Amino acid sequence: MTTVPTERRSAPSALWMHLAFILTGLGTLILGPILPILARQWHLQDAQSGLLFSAQFYGSFLGGVTVSKSLQRSMILGMAASAIGFGIFALSPNLLPACLGLFIGGYGLGQLITSINILAGRRATEHRGSALAFLNFSWSFGALLSPVLAAILTPHILLRTLLGIFAATFATLLVVLLIQLRGAATELIATETLNSSGLKASAFAYFCALLILYGGLETCLGGWLTTFSLRYGTSSLTLSEYTMVLLLAGLTAGRAASSLLLLRMGEKLLLRLSLALAAAFTAALALAHTAAAIAIFAVLLGLSLAPFFPATFSMLMADRPTARQAGIIVAVSAIGAAFLPWLMGVVSTRTGSLQYALALPFAAAAALFLLSLVQPPFPRPASV
Repeated sequence: MTTVPTERRSAPSALWMHLAFILTGLGTLILGPILPILARQWHLQDAQSGLLFSAQFYGSFLGGVTVSKSLQRSMILGMAASAIGFGIFALSPNLLPACLGLFIGGYGLGQLITSINILAGRRATEHRGSALAFLNFSWSFGALLSPVLAAILTPHILLRTLLGIFAATFATLLVVLLIQLRGAATELIATETLNSSGLKASAFAYFCALLILYGGLETCLGGWLTTFSLRYGTSSLTLSEYTMVLLLAGLTAGRAASSLLLLRMGEKLLLRLSLALAAAFTAALALAHTAAAIAIFAVLLGLSLAPFFPATFSMLMADRPTARQAGIIVAVSAIGAAFLPWLMGVVSTRTGSLQYALALPFAAAAALFLLSLVQPPFPRPASV
């Protein structure tokens, strides 16, 4: 086992990392609840609205795959880029500067999510899975706050003001991080063992395909659900924003249940069941015409999607990827998150129906289910 230097005072602190992850959860999901407001203010068609998702998640992908070996440097860069990007987004008068701001902000989020996850994994020499699960619960909590705060605050506060406060919060945490890092002495901690040759090419491609499709599926549903509910379920923007809350609440509750289910069944079986249900519920959502039905399927979709990450990453880590491979696999989910929601907007504009456009996330869920059935056997790298 090798050692590398890090900070004696555990800089950044665990509290800072949790607060940062709450912000990244908010930032990742921020666009969906406010999309109807932006579309109305800027007179956007769905195809144009989809460009906003593409800008943010292509930026997130770039941020994830360019994380520095100095994780603290990536955290500084991520906080600064997020503050600048969301600040530009807050001041944007139309689509083009908004896309620029979201690309920069997305880049910052990608840097933060990847670097903090890696650092947390290195620190947690015991009970690593539990520590990472607890950290990512903060991300889920932030994601859940996004539609809640949008529903509560947008009727009373200008959207530009809210986004400006959000950007300023990133800047504040950046200052705290710099204070924590200043003058910290070094210590030694254990890093990953060097007894693995990494994933085989087929396994690496397989997990990348899973994450790309899942990133697109989750973002299609989270990003367009508020707009879908507003068009087909209720005329109230506030009520439609709460539909996304139900999706995220189902996702959060489902992840808690998944930790228990994985004690009683294998990852592959749980993954297949959850993806089959996700495909069925996505199809049912497309056919829903009432607010109550949309709300029910939002909860069910959250529950069905919840096991994907714990089951898939358990399978991934069993094949002992290198840190570089794991980072790329995490980052490529942003490709699907950027492309499929944009394509949904294009399909919706050309067909005149967001219901028809839901065929795309349904196809993604069905493809994920088929991939889970035909997974080839991956030879495990031999231990040294």
